[in-house]
Amino acid sequence: MIRDQEVLNQLVDTIGRFVRDRLIPAEQTVAENDAIPEDIANEMKEMGLFGLSIPEEYGGLGLTMEEEALVAFEIGHTSPAFRSLFGTNNGIGAQGILIDGTEEQKRKYVPKLATGEVIGSFCLTEPDVGSDAASLKTRADKDGDHYVLNGTKRYITNGPEAGLYTVMARTDPDNKGAGGITAFIVEGDTPGLIRGKPDVKMGQKGAHVCDITFDNCRVPAENIIGGKEGQGFKTAMKVLDRGRLHISAVCVGVAERLIEDALKYAMERKQFGQPLADHQLIQAMLADSRAEAFAGRSMVLEAARSKDAGKNVSLDASCCKLFCAEMVGRVADRAVQIHGGAGYMAEYAVERFYRDVRLFRIYEGTTQIQQIVIARGMVRDAR
Repeated sequence: MIRDQEVLNQLVDTIGRFVRDRLIPAEQTVAENDAIPEDIANEMKEMGLFGLSIPEEYGGLGLTMEEEALVAFEIGHTSPAFRSLFGTNNGIGAQGILIDGTEEQKRKYVPKLATGEVIGSFCLTEPDVGSDAASLKTRADKDGDHYVLNGTKRYITNGPEAGLYTVMARTDPDNKGAGGITAFIVEGDTPGLIRGKPDVKMGQKGAHVCDITFDNCRVPAENIIGGKEGQGFKTAMKVLDRGRLHISAVCVGVAERLIEDALKYAMERKQFGQPLADHQLIQAMLADSRAEAFAGRSMVLEAARSKDAGKNVSLDASCCKLFCAEMVGRVADRAVQIHGGAGYMAEYAVERFYRDVRLFRIYEGTTQIQQIVIARGMVRDAR
């Protein structure tokens, strides 16, 4: 649902210019230094990017899902590392508090996430717990008016720099399933919260990930999201629809960037006396990529509008995540192929994007998890 087309157009145009003028020129620097320049991070805060999906009453822009998707398409035209820095604040870092948190929790924490004063992070995955998130082992034992957390979380996006963590921990050791899990808000300077060394990744340099260890970390009972034990896994699942649609939109944006780069190269590079773009087999790869990107864009917008209309879009969101994450991988592969030997060289952005997009098929639920979610939903609806 678009509330004001003119205002949205201005926002999308502004972000598009920012991507072209500031972010794309800085991509290589970010990749080489594995860090986003501080001045760019500050500009992103000033533009309100850390509060895109956060309601206006808590200091954000309050974008609808459709509006957020249109913005994400633009943001996808540059390195995913930039989005990663502010994406968690808009998504799993804030949405759990917004959906299930108390009003006091929202007032205390969400405005700081909206401005980027605090970077948010989401702690669910563990060394032995990935797609089977309901089996997590991190413990939270009640001790008076506090809970004592012990355990390790793995592959935590923004872990090294976050100042606020949403942590899933088991409060009922006798309940081995989802019902024994509780969501906690843990401030970054809490004693016993230990940040590990940043992981070295295949791609997405500049987006930082590390282990977060809790060693007798005491958290006030008032920091349970919603104030009630056993609701943590439900909270985690509630934030997935928006997150999956957001990532799907980013995948579409990246695919469109790759198509632009591949088309430009194909029109400039000559073989057999004519531009690559005049060769039919090259045209076929360009055409397939364009058609798939268009399909992804259409899927995301349709699902986003349904979500804004109040419909249950869990199945559609999984369809979008499954298709768009796989689609951008195919587009990246074709873009490298069109570039030929040059596509294997770090001089060209397609080499970096080829590695960057591989992660999209893993986080926010792997492709295989999406297949299971979709199939089970189909069977349930049929019954």
